[in-house]
Amino acid sequence: MEPHGTPVGFAAVDLAEGFWKEKQELVRANTINAVYHRFEETGRLASLACSWKEGEPLKPHIFWESDITKWIEGAACFLKKERDPALEEKIDALIHQMEQYQDKDGYLNVYFTVVEPDTRFTRRMDHELYCAGHLIEGAIAYYEATGKRKLLDIAIRYADRIYQVFFTEHSAAFDTPGHEEIELALVKLYRATRDCRYRELAGYFIDTRGTSSRERSAHEAEDVVIQSHLPVRSQKTAEGHAVRALYLYCGMADLALLNQDGELAEACQELFTNITTKRMHITGGVGSTHLGETFTYDYDLPEYTTYNETCASIALALFCRRMWLLRPNRMYADCAEAALYNTVLSGLSLSGDQFFYENPIAADPARDTFFRSRPQYLREHLPLLERVKIFDCSCCPPNLIRAIGSIGDYMYSVRENTIYAQCYMSGDARILLPGQEISLKQRTAYPYDGSIRIETKTAGTYTLALRIPGWCRSYTITVCGEEVPAEAREGFVCLQRCWEAGDTLCLVLDMPVERIEANPMVKNLCGRVAITRGPLVYCAEGIDNETVPLRDVKVGPDAEIRVGEDVIVGTAFPVLTVRAERRSPFSQLYRPSGEAWEECSLRLIPYFAWANRGACEMNLWFLA
Repeated sequence: MEPHGTPVGFAAVDLAEGFWKEKQELVRANTINAVYHRFEETGRLASLACSWKEGEPLKPHIFWESDITKWIEGAACFLKKERDPALEEKIDALIHQMEQYQDKDGYLNVYFTVVEPDTRFTRRMDHELYCAGHLIEGAIAYYEATGKRKLLDIAIRYADRIYQVFFTEHSAAFDTPGHEEIELALVKLYRATRDCRYRELAGYFIDTRGTSSRERSAHEAEDVVIQSHLPVRSQKTAEGHAVRALYLYCGMADLALLNQDGELAEACQELFTNITTKRMHITGGVGSTHLGETFTYDYDLPEYTTYNETCASIALALFCRRMWLLRPNRMYADCAEAALYNTVLSGLSLSGDQFFYENPIAADPARDTFFRSRPQYLREHLPLLERVKIFDCSCCPPNLIRAIGSIGDYMYSVRENTIYAQCYMSGDARILLPGQEISLKQRTAYPYDGSIRIETKTAGTYTLALRIPGWCRSYTITVCGEEVPAEAREGFVCLQRCWEAGDTLCLVLDMPVERIEANPMVKNLCGRVAITRGPLVYCAEGIDNETVPLRDVKVGPDAEIRVGEDVIVGTAFPVLTVRAERRSPFSQLYRPSGEAWEECSLRLIPYFAWANRGACEMNLWFLA
């Protein structure tokens, strides 16, 4: 393998005023407490008292603990930047309860302590190891943010118990997790402790997957859902439950990097290519169906019924960040941005206290009203058209907290003596290179504007590699006021020089409005176009286009598109006004084709901002 990259974590990045800083302030002010209160109301937090008895309401669920520890991790991302005694007091109280009910042997899971204590590690699909993974990640994050190690010690004791049961004794009734996640958590624990057992166990879980004879299901499709149909190194297409799959791929990429495993890295690349060229929506959404929350088959990308779970796009972005450490290529950051700016942010309301689990590509209130009025067995599954404050399965809300809290992870990476500017955002970064520490100040209105200004705060000799996104057709670069001719290779322009403190670099990315078409193999999108500007995908809502049947609007190649600005729920962003066409209205069910089309005006908003003003029609793909 070629030399690997190293991450520049969000701890080394201080965001400044701009798009992501505003999102972080929203989450800090509204989302963290909103999710805590919903977990309090639904009994999740009280379950940690481990006092539930048969017949009582609010029986603990098998995955409630993962919701709580994921929330702790998300909160810790913010505590790492600004301590908050009141928030820490809440977390410390939860940790105290976990400490009280942890078994002497290290086992820790509320459900299997108070509901079915005799069935520990006997049912592969019951999320024990998934919950353990999120406990480990939350514990590491909280320790790094506060220096308090009680939760980390709890997690280590549990990880040691898991190592004993699965690796030393092989005494569990199964060999690998039914819901992946612990794999990447164990790699984090290895990096935090340098205890090689955790790295060894992560490798065991990954390489045993798809090889164990006692994990074969009666129906092969059941193995596909949990990525156990083949050894991971032989898997060429993204299959099964999208979140499970992408957490697995994250763990695979971690180990490929850690062990310099070229075969595992190549497997990751094939899976990434399959997802991004055949199984991903333009919004970075993945998982085409609610049935098993799964990938389906190549080019199956429905609009109204697609699943596109928020957590799946978060996991996709995490996978991308690992992939760019394995190989320097802009396609990984391009994909991460598609997911982050569109489907991930669509999961959070503009007010910061309501959420989407699913993120459809089109919405029809009439269709929704009809099917929701039917008996369950006569319903078509449709995503919600308005965000809610809590779900029975509430993995997405705390996942959004940790994703936005750690968004600085996506800003830079390092490979040897090169700093890669991966995703553009306003912030100050401290970056370690061999023998030197570099400070960079970046300011930009990205993703609304393509101008990026980077100032070097320290002197040094190194290469600065600027990503030129795949959507950008032209760009200019100036250094200290002088234009620099530069050709991108694998999507990066590399500028090698002796940088002086105070040097300024300006990258201007042309950010035109684009009409994008899908591969004709995506049959429901044939003859249709989507509208994008930079990394943002735009959509139309009925509330802005009441006289226009959105599905029947034509945006031709010569359509005039103007960029303006508007405010929705206190959030300002660019909106587009399109001079489009629609068929002249008619009352009969059918008529001869060829009748005149009439001009209409179409108003478009960023996809992430839809469904903040009540349920209404939404459309993203228009007639070409």
